[in-house]
Amino acid sequence: MAEQSDPPPLDEERILGTLARHGVRFVLIGGLAAVAHGYPGATLDVDLTPDPDEPNLARLAGALRELDAKLRVPGQRYPVDFPLDERSFDRFTSMTFRTRYGDVDVVLRPDAPDGSFDYGALAENAVEREAFGIKLLLASLDDIIASKSAAGRTKDLVMLPLLERLRERGDDER
Repeated sequence: MAEQSDPPPLDEERILGTLARHGVRFVLIGGLAAVAHGYPGATLDVDLTPDPDEPNLARLAGALRELDAKLRVPGQRYPVDFPLDERSFDRFTSMTFRTRYGDVDVVLRPDAPDGSFDYGALAENAVEREAFGIKLLLASLDDIIASKSAAGRTKDLVMLPLLERLRERGDDER
């Protein structure tokens, strides 16, 4: 299996700013959402769950095109060109794109204990906050914790004790 090429350094403000300029509705999930809640770690990518309505997915495709996004394919060293329009997201529940400013994971159905996470469920519990230079919907700490627990990956599980302490302190209500 070919080792993936290294991504460019993450510039989350450029990525998120481009999404905002295009009017993309999404919930920020994963490590970057945890950082916005006060988690002291770092992340290498932007994870998001977009509103799946067709006009929003068309705006997402436009933003990704502006970012020169290419699809990361398991087993391929370099990302590949991929046609981006509102139908591009129909075949996958998760796609990782390499952009000029770092990797972007578009996750239509994030890991959840009961498989129920989607944009609507995440948006309902999300916290609206100014972060990384724009106003964002951040997945709630409860949802981040549930998703990382359900994923079960070592890198996610090691985050849980500190995320749970942040939740206990009430940091997601800042």
